[in-house]
Amino acid sequence: MAASNSTPLMSRVTLGRALRRLRDEVNHLTLAEVASALGCDTSLISRIELGKRNCSQQHFAKLMDVYAVPERERAGLVELHAATRERRQPWWAPYGEVITADYERYLGFEAAASVVHEYQVGMLPGLLQTERYARAVIGAGFASLGPDQIDALVEVRDLRQRRRLLETDDPLACHYVVTQAALEFQVGGRQAHQEQLQYLLELSDHGSVELKVIPYEKGEEGTQIAAFRIFRFTDGDVPDVAFGESVAGSLLLDDPRDLRRLHRLFGNLSGAALDPGRSRDLITRIKNRKEE
Repeated sequence: MAASNSTPLMSRVTLGRALRRLRDEVNHLTLAEVASALGCDTSLISRIELGKRNCSQQHFAKLMDVYAVPERERAGLVELHAATRERRQPWWAPYGEVITADYERYLGFEAAASVVHEYQVGMLPGLLQTERYARAVIGAGFASLGPDQIDALVEVRDLRQRRRLLETDDPLACHYVVTQAALEFQVGGRQAHQEQLQYLLELSDHGSVELKVIPYEKGEEGTQIAAFRIFRFTDGDVPDVAFGESVAGSLLLDDPRDLRRLHRLFGNLSGAALDPGRSRDLITRIKNRKEE
């Protein structure tokens, strides 16, 4: 049961999912019963199952006994547990000074995901942004940062694009829905805006990108108060996760009820949007109008 990704974060999530299945579906034990057997708090078991905390060697060995895991299955879990404890440095490690814990968690999920469904209200998705657009929105959103820190975050945005979309044999399958407002905002000035619209037209031809635009005339069908994105993974042991945007930053959503609601919401928004071809036509019209 080796992890199907290269990040310790995703190994933790995969292990946690497997341990939860063993507790709940196989042995029919409660969190309290397992915590009592291990002599720890229920919150620790919960965080391990959610992939939010590493499972110590001592606790892992006890769990294997409590769950009476057969030797063949245990060998795979031992391998997976070892992967959660490897000291591998992710590609974003050199930028640790400017990457928050929440952003690092987001990068870990993005690095391992196979599909993303993303809705944006007034901003374009990060993987579709030009360098000037990214610099403008990062500079406005993180006004307290110095020029060097903004430069570093722009570099991180560029590396994300290259690693997950532009320079990889296994690109992220990107399904984007944006409002027309996201196209109309003149981010970074007139020239930068034109450059960004042209870049959108180029990337909309990428085989891994589906870009759909909700036009103004759709009204309430296409408006939600906040952006969100849902990550899906090839590994069936790893559940979907979502991130919702707020003024306080990105909020991780992993409750199955939240995910069902967001999948349904994304489907409705996608249904209200123009198809990719007509979306390209709208982008072209906006670009030509802005050029006049």
